[in-house]
Amino acid sequence: MAESVFRAHAAEAGLDGLLEVDSAGTGPWHEGDGADRRAIDVLTAHGYEQDHIARQFRAEWFDRVDLVIALDSGHMHELRALAPTPHDAAKVRLLRSYDPDADHDALGGLDVPDPYFGGLDDFEECLEMVEAASGGLLDAVAEAIDAPAEAVESVGVENAPAADGPDAGKESA
Repeated sequence: MAESVFRAHAAEAGLDGLLEVDSAGTGPWHEGDGADRRAIDVLTAHGYEQDHIARQFRAEWFDRVDLVIALDSGHMHELRALAPTPHDAAKVRLLRSYDPDADHDALGGLDVPDPYFGGLDDFEECLEMVEAASGGLLDAVAEAIDAPAEAVESVGVENAPAADGPDAGKESA
C-alpha cells in the first residue's frame, strides 16, 4: 500500500521520473505473490494503482538505495541489522516519522499496524496512516533532490537518521 500511495504522490508532484519507488518485505512470506485482495480493494477504492509482487529485501540493495522506509519498529530494527554498514543502517526510517500529526508517545508509537489478520477496516486504517505520512516523506525527498549533491550527502536522504524523525540521527552518518 505504501509503495502505491507514495508512487502516486511522487507522480502528482512531477517527481516520478526522478525517483525509483519499490517495496519488499523483511521475510520471505508470500514471495512471488501479488498484493492481498483487501489491500487491492482499498487502494482501488481510493484511486491508487498497484502491481506489487512480494519479495524479500536483500542486504546488497543498500548499495543502490538512498532511503529505506519501514512501516513498523520491528521491521526497522530488522532492516538496520541487515545493513552492511552504519551508513546503510542510517538509511532506514519509519514512515510515520514523516507524519506531523503522528503521536510519538501513543501505544504503538509510529508503527503502521499490519492489517493482514484483520478486516477491511484495518486496511482502511493502514491506508489513512500511509497517506498522512506520504506528504512529509515526499517533501523530504523533494528537498534532498533539489539540494546540491554535497548537501544531500551531508544532511539529506543519503544520511537518513538512525532515530525516528526526519532530523534525528544526522550525527551518526
